[in-house]
Amino acid sequence: MSDIRAQFALQRDSFFLDAGFEAPASGVTALFGPSGSGKTTLLRCIAGLERAAGSLHVNGETWQDDTDFMPVHKRPLGYVFQEASLFPHLSVRANLEYGYKRIAPAARKVQPEQVVEWLGLARLVGRNDPSQLSGGERQRVAIGRALLTSPRILLMDEPLSALDTTSKQEILPYLEALHRELDIPVLYVSHALDEVARLADHLVLLEKGRVIASGALQQTLARLDLPTAHFDDAGTVIEAAVAQHDEKYHLSRLDFPGGQLWVGRVEQPFGTVVRARVMARDVSIATQAPQGSSINNILNARIEEIRDEGPDKVIVRMRVGDAHTLLSRITRRSRDHLGLKDGMFVCAQVKSVALM
Repeated sequence: MSDIRAQFALQRDSFFLDAGFEAPASGVTALFGPSGSGKTTLLRCIAGLERAAGSLHVNGETWQDDTDFMPVHKRPLGYVFQEASLFPHLSVRANLEYGYKRIAPAARKVQPEQVVEWLGLARLVGRNDPSQLSGGERQRVAIGRALLTSPRILLMDEPLSALDTTSKQEILPYLEALHRELDIPVLYVSHALDEVARLADHLVLLEKGRVIASGALQQTLARLDLPTAHFDDAGTVIEAAVAQHDEKYHLSRLDFPGGQLWVGRVEQPFGTVVRARVMARDVSIATQAPQGSSINNILNARIEEIRDEGPDKVIVRMRVGDAHTLLSRITRRSRDHLGLKDGMFVCAQVKSVALM
């Protein structure tokens, strides 16, 4: 069975972890939640760094159950910590190859030249002193070192949290490249919703040591019964293909089942699938197709659910086509004035799209 199934219980002082989830054995699964929700503790349990009661099965192999416990050094995983702890006495190349040389040649599934290409390390591998690297460069080397152990699963514990904004923006495209290239599952811990929306395929939402939701990213972000739908930066993700370039206005059209979005020029070939994030605050609603509007993106939608958000606002979930959803945050006055109700067909006006 190609999946990850985990269930752990652990008491640490006043904190109690009682968390279980299932995730696909491919793509990126984000363990997401506020500080103190148990994300890192859960990841350490998966790594075997915390001895917790419970079970862990990876691709049909039992790593832990009531009778057996595979020690951490025998678990075929890579672990990337918040701080890129490179070996200061080794060169960049030696850091990269540290785990690779300890893997039997027949078990090596990832090669150094692949990692150098994926992570843009060509100009760094000749460096002798890793302390001279920037924070983003050190973290890319640390990720490469973990990948060269040919792990069956890659664990990443908030790998961007120790970086400044510039370094984060530098490393994110490389993480996206890994997302496309890797055929091993990644468990990615984060408390930043923008990172999760950009990188993840599956979302495990934690709160106070418990998993309160687990599912595909797009569907889970759109659930109005979860805290993520009520954050200031709440929104949904749409995967769409580059279909047209408008050279005159420097725009590109993205097509997806049920609609299309115009965005700033995308330097990608036609057919390339890209990920767009649409914030709830950037979506307004009209009951009829607007005339003479400056908004380029107006989508036909059907209201699925409306929930109050305090005394003055509501959050609206709408279905666009068969597979995509949008959220819209509007005032209660607008809801009542327009007579919005579940099942109603409307026009969703998307004022802004963030291309991830």
